[in-house]
Amino acid sequence: MTAAVADRAEEALVSVERDGRVAILQLNRPRVLNALSPEMMDAVLAALRDLDADPEVGAVVVAGHDRAFVAGADLSSMQHRQLADVLTAQASRFWFRLCDIEVPLVAAVSGPAFGGGCELALACDLVVASSTARFSQAEIKVGIMPGGGGTQRLARTLGKHKAMELVLTGRAITAEEAERLGLVNRVVPEDTWRQEAINLARQVAAGPPVATRLAKKAVLAAEETPLSSGMQLERRLMELAFASEDRVEGMTAFLEKRVPRWAGI
Repeated sequence: MTAAVADRAEEALVSVERDGRVAILQLNRPRVLNALSPEMMDAVLAALRDLDADPEVGAVVVAGHDRAFVAGADLSSMQHRQLADVLTAQASRFWFRLCDIEVPLVAAVSGPAFGGGCELALACDLVVASSTARFSQAEIKVGIMPGGGGTQRLARTLGKHKAMELVLTGRAITAEEAERLGLVNRVVPEDTWRQEAINLARQVAAGPPVATRLAKKAVLAAEETPLSSGMQLERRLMELAFASEDRVEGMTAFLEKRVPRWAGI
C-alpha cells in the first residue's frame, strides 16, 4: 500500500481541538512518524489559516505524537521527483506562507524533529520539548540541504558556527542540548510534554490579542532588520497597541487591581 493510499485509509492528516482560547493542531500521520507529505503541508497550512482568522484563538499548539514530532519530509514522495516538480510544487511555498501566520505558535515536540520537522519547530514562536525529543537538519544525509528555512533560522538562533556544524553534518542533538543552544524554551518530562505546551500557550492566549500579535511581529522583525529600523518598527507597533481599547482596559484593570477583560480591539 502506498503512503498516499494509506493516508486516505487513516483519519484526517491533521485534527484540531480547542481548550478555551488555545487551539491544538494535531499532526496525524503516526504510521510514518508524521512525515511531511505535500498533502499534509496543505492540511497544516489550511488549518493554521482558519485558526489565524478566528478572533477566539489566542495561541495554537502544533503537536506531534509521543513517538515523533515530524521525522522529516516524506521521501517516498520525493525520491523520483524532478527539478521542475520541485520548482512548481504548491508545497514548496508552504514555508513562505507559514510566515504570514500572526497568531503565536507553540511547538509541542516529542521524539525526532528531523529535517522538515526541525524547520517546522523553528518556524513556531515557542518550543516545548519532551526529554525524548531530538532535533536534526538531516537533509545532507540524503543528498540535499534544508529548504524550509533551516539554514536561516538555525544561523539566527544558534550563530554561524554551530548552525554550520548541524547543517553540514546532519548531527542530531538532544532536547537538553537544544535548550542550552536556545532552540527550545523548556524541556519537560516525557509524560507531560503536550500538557506543558498547552499550559504555555494558555499563558500567551491570556494576554491582550492585539498587543500579542503586534509583539510577535516586532520580535520576528528583529531577525531581518538592523537595530535602528527595528526600533522604529517596534515604536509604530507599540503606538498601534496604545490605540487599542484593550490598552485602556489593561491599564484600568491594573489600577483597579482586577483581572483585565480583553475585547481584542
